[in-house]
Amino acid sequence: MAENETLECITEHERILQEIESTDTACVGPTLRSIYDDQPNAHKRFMEKLDARIRNHDREIEKMCNFHHQGFVDAITELLKVRADSEKLMGQVTDTNRRLQEAGREVTAQTEEVIRCRIQQRNMAITVEKLQLCIPVLEMYSKLKEQLESKRYYAALKTMEQLEKVYIPRVSQYRFCQIMAENLPRLREEIKEISMSDLKDFLESIRKHSDKVGETAMRQAQQHRTFNSAVAKQASIGQYTKPVYSLNGRTHSHTHNGLMMDDDTGDEDEADEEVLTAQDLVDFSPVYRCLHIYTVLGDRETFENYYRKQRKKQARLVLQPQANMHETVEGYRRYFNQIVGFFVVEDHILHATQGLVTRAFTDELWNMALSKIIAVLRTHSSYCDDPDLVLELKNLIVIFADTLQGYGFSVNRLFDLLFEVRDQYNETLLKKWALVFREIFELDNYSPIPVETEEEYKLVISRFPFHDAEIEKQDFPKKLPMSQSVPQIYTQVKEFIYASLKFSESLHRSSTEIDDMLRKSTNLLLTRTLSSCLQNLIKKPHIGLTELVQIIINTTHLEQACRYLEEFITNITNVSPETVHTTRLYGLSTFKDARHAAEGEIYTKLNQKIDEFIQLADYEWGMAESDGRASGYLMDLINFLRSTFQVFTHLPNNNNDHASMSGKVAQTACMSACKHLSTSLMQMLLDTELKQISMGAIQQFNLDVIQCELFASSEPVPGFQGDTLQLAFIDLRQLLDLFMVWDWSTYLADYGQPTSKYLRVNPATALALLEKVYRGMKDTSKKNNIFSQFRKNDRDKQKLIETVVKQLRSLVNGMSS
Repeated sequence: MAENETLECITEHERILQEIESTDTACVGPTLRSIYDDQPNAHKRFMEKLDARIRNHDREIEKMCNFHHQGFVDAITELLKVRADSEKLMGQVTDTNRRLQEAGREVTAQTEEVIRCRIQQRNMAITVEKLQLCIPVLEMYSKLKEQLESKRYYAALKTMEQLEKVYIPRVSQYRFCQIMAENLPRLREEIKEISMSDLKDFLESIRKHSDKVGETAMRQAQQHRTFNSAVAKQASIGQYTKPVYSLNGRTHSHTHNGLMMDDDTGDEDEADEEVLTAQDLVDFSPVYRCLHIYTVLGDRETFENYYRKQRKKQARLVLQPQANMHETVEGYRRYFNQIVGFFVVEDHILHATQGLVTRAFTDELWNMALSKIIAVLRTHSSYCDDPDLVLELKNLIVIFADTLQGYGFSVNRLFDLLFEVRDQYNETLLKKWALVFREIFELDNYSPIPVETEEEYKLVISRFPFHDAEIEKQDFPKKLPMSQSVPQIYTQVKEFIYASLKFSESLHRSSTEIDDMLRKSTNLLLTRTLSSCLQNLIKKPHIGLTELVQIIINTTHLEQACRYLEEFITNITNVSPETVHTTRLYGLSTFKDARHAAEGEIYTKLNQKIDEFIQLADYEWGMAESDGRASGYLMDLINFLRSTFQVFTHLPNNNNDHASMSGKVAQTACMSACKHLSTSLMQMLLDTELKQISMGAIQQFNLDVIQCELFASSEPVPGFQGDTLQLAFIDLRQLLDLFMVWDWSTYLADYGQPTSKYLRVNPATALALLEKVYRGMKDTSKKNNIFSQFRKNDRDKQKLIETVVKQLRSLVNGMSS
């Protein structure tokens, strides 16, 4: 058993030794570890085995060395011989090297010089090559500086773009290029700031030049309109001349933007005066430059927004009028010039740039401006009281509208505004003519026009359409029935029509519309202004009855002249009066109303004059007997009435209508005067402050009434039938007869019957007067101290009076119940 184990152990150790000999020393560890992992004391036996193997190898090495020893000795001997030869060779090589070094030292020096030169040459070539790359960059940068100094900013931006995209990338490794690249954004910002500053200067400049630009454009538009009128007249006779005026640098037929140069096809007949355009008056280069700069910088939208915003602000400033603009036409002209200049510039910008402003933007600006303009003109024109100034304003508005219409702006609202201005113009004309009429009436002498010679007569009828066959047959000198104000009024009405016609010119209206406007304005003059002046004249206190009669005559002749005014308007407008929509003149009604007012004033003044005479009455109401003659105040009043009614014979009676009219006025005035006189006398008797009346006073009053009746029966005005005029005093006559006859029994017996002798006597009136007479009787008796005798002698009369008073009171009470 022990032998088997020993044999196995030997076999294992043999294997391990072979493994150690055949493997790498790095792998020996695990093999040796297995020795210690086997049976105890196995390593000792292994060590023994290992020693035995080592001794075995040593014996083999010794055998090999013994076998090769002689060859080794021979090799050493040969090596020693070679050593001597090598030392000799080494000396020779050293000597040769020394001599070679000495010989090649100069060559080496020259070779180093050549090498250094070659290095320098190479460096120079590299430097030249690099400089050739850098020089264009520097040249471009220098060019950029020159462009900035000469303010060629758009070119400078293009140069910057080339530097960034082409030149700097080639030499970007150099420091100076990096500095350049860092400076370019700053330079761009500087260019933006400078160009924006130039734009602001331009905007400020355009505000100063807008007035001149607008003035030029409006002047050219006016010249163009004048030229068109001339062309139309020439065309009517088969002639035509090429346009000599242009609208902002071109003929009107080529007004695409209104700011291009004149056509090259102009002939020698063109105007010598140079036509200025907006480009001649305004330098637009800052706008173009700034637009291009911002476009290149990719910030065009910012520029467009800024420009539009600033122009809107300027538009609002331009549209603000001066406070005293309405005082002179120059104020309006400057206002229009500025607005036209503003929109001429905008129109030029619209067409000269691409998208800086759009048609929608300019239309928006124009609509905003148009609303403001209309509001301003409405306000300021309302302050104008001078028709010449309003007419100048109208002409300016027409030129203003024509100018902007030539640039494509809608101006219909402006022409609509002109109708409002026309109304204002008519109002100022009416105010002016009211003063004219007032002055004419104040200077009129209200007496027929005397004509000494035929020349004077022709002069009058040349100013006023007067035709009277009877007067024409009369010898000179003679008088025309109307006063001098009539031809003056007629002439001034024609002047008003001419003045009104001036406003209708250039309004692009048809003859029918102009005719209608003239007739309406003339109607206003007649029905409002002239009528008001006539009414005021009639109401003036210094206008007497004679003047009123003359006014009636004047209005009659003016009324007859209305048809001539209609013919005058027809001749101006060439519109037939038979046209369906032709407006008729209302002069007939105007003068009729004035005549009626004058007639009413005649009646009123007559009554006032009668009242003045009545106030002069100084009756002695307690007189015992009458004076036997009429009172002086009444005789004066009757004489006044007689002379006054003689004036009515001057009223026009050249035809049946006027004869009947004059007779009617005279009759109405006479009847009114008699009635008023009768009423005033009755009121005098029944005055409540008059407490008592004597029979003597009644008799005196009766004498005065008799004179009134005599006046009425004397036919102071022809045309009354029978006793028509005397009936005005019938109430007084019956009342006085009742007291003079003392016929109370008849009065009381017949009261209320149609056939009563005292039908017009009112019981209350009779009672009031009877009580005053009764009190007068008693007062007279007391003064004469014979009342007792009166009571004895006239007791029956006293009882009668008391009885009559009672009966009258019962009648009055019966009427009141």
